[in-house]
Amino acid sequence: MLLLPWWVYLCIIGIIFCLYKVITTTKEEEQIDQSFIEKEGQIFMERIKKEKERRIELKKD
Repeated sequence: MLLLPWWVYLCIIGIIFCLYKVITTTKEEEQIDQSFIEKEGQIFMERIKKEKERRIELKKD
C-alpha cells in the first residue's frame, strides 16, 4: 500500500479537503447571492408599484 511516501498521501488528502470546502462554500455563496437578488427585486417591484399608484393619483386630480 505504501508505494509513495506518507507526505504524498497527506497532500492528496489536503487537496481533496480543499476541493470539498470550495464546493460547499460556492453553494453557500450562491444561496446568499440568490436571496440578496430576490430581496433587491422585491424592493424594485415595490418602487414600481408605488410609482404607478402615484401616477394614477396624479391623473385623478
